[in-house]
Amino acid sequence: MNVEPVLHIHPDAEILASAVARRLIARLALAQNQHGEASVVLTGGSLGINTLRAMATDASRTEVDWQRVDFWWGDERFVAKDSPDRNELQARQALLDSLDIDEDRVHAFGSTDDFGSPHEAAEAYAQELRRAAGRDADDGGDGLPLPRFDVLLLGVGPDGHIASLFPDMAGIRELDRAAIGVEDSPKPPPQRVSLTLPVINSAEEVWLVVAGEDKACATGLALAGANDVQVPAAGARGRQETLWLVDQAAAARLPDALLATAETY
Repeated sequence: MNVEPVLHIHPDAEILASAVARRLIARLALAQNQHGEASVVLTGGSLGINTLRAMATDASRTEVDWQRVDFWWGDERFVAKDSPDRNELQARQALLDSLDIDEDRVHAFGSTDDFGSPHEAAEAYAQELRRAAGRDADDGGDGLPLPRFDVLLLGVGPDGHIASLFPDMAGIRELDRAAIGVEDSPKPPPQRVSLTLPVINSAEEVWLVVAGEDKACATGLALAGANDVQVPAAGARGRQETLWLVDQAAAARLPDALLATAETY
């Protein structure tokens, strides 16, 4: 069952990144205590990468056995493997390269070095999800064989997009595939690969991490219950918990009634 969002408001983007880093470390440690292993779906963007940088320097990171963590991505830019635009490369530089990880548990989307189109890369990622589901099967509630995702991180664009699911485009309407290729992203680069909304919503916990005044309108619309085709962020729901972790600037257009229910730091 997917649950209603819970709102946490932090003073600014830097404090938010540090708070999310500590929360994620604690959640992964809890998952390992419960299941023997943990999994996280990472996001890109400046705030997503700053969160990983904060994890790399947080003393509590030793609470997690990083050899027993699976790393996935919500989306990826379909560019060369060594392109600085790749979310994977940025995540490695910010965090993964500083950890003792099991490379077999790093599930990166394919690049232009590996595939001729983002659609081929998407199908390969869907196959990787199916293979991983063999040891930890889950149907995602929609007949898609998926591994367990303990936490799935999402950024939110000023237009309300999540991963590479953009307003009023085909991707946000996709229900039958686990991953899709995108040819005409309104945000460069135009070619991308993304998880679909049913896969996002299969996660135990979905955390939407948002900072900046330019995200305030999208945050307000999503939390007000906008149509998810028009505001994709409105459709993101974790099975057990949905957290909106935002800074004061991103919360600037929220109604007083919603602010009154928020945890404020």
